[in-house]
Amino acid sequence: MGDILQTLSISASGMRAQAARLRHASENIANVDTPGYRRKLIVFEAAPTDGTVRTGPVSLDRSALPRLYDPSHPMADETGHYLGSNVDLVVEIADAREAQRSYDANVKILDQTRQMTRSLLDLLRR
Repeated sequence: MGDILQTLSISASGMRAQAARLRHASENIANVDTPGYRRKLIVFEAAPTDGTVRTGPVSLDRSALPRLYDPSHPMADETGHYLGSNVDLVVEIADAREAQRSYDANVKILDQTRQMTRSLLDLLRR
């Protein structure tokens, strides 16, 4: 029974991690046009004792912010430039899709484990 509980725990931790990843990708997508916004990055860490996954600290992408030219923008300097966002919409959409597919894979593992447990209990009842 311990292996089943460990499998459920690992799958649930994967679902939590992917949900956090999807949440940060959504925040990045929502702020793609926000001046001065830096892309949020999240890392996964494996727990050394039980094999579960947890999220590490959220960090900001330190790549250079693009200088955009729009003299009518309220944040423009005297040369007409302001700092844009370093979020790449294509990268964020791909990351969100990957997070969603990984989440779905963990759901399938959870469902398979539940079905195996049900089958085992049915065999034991006979």
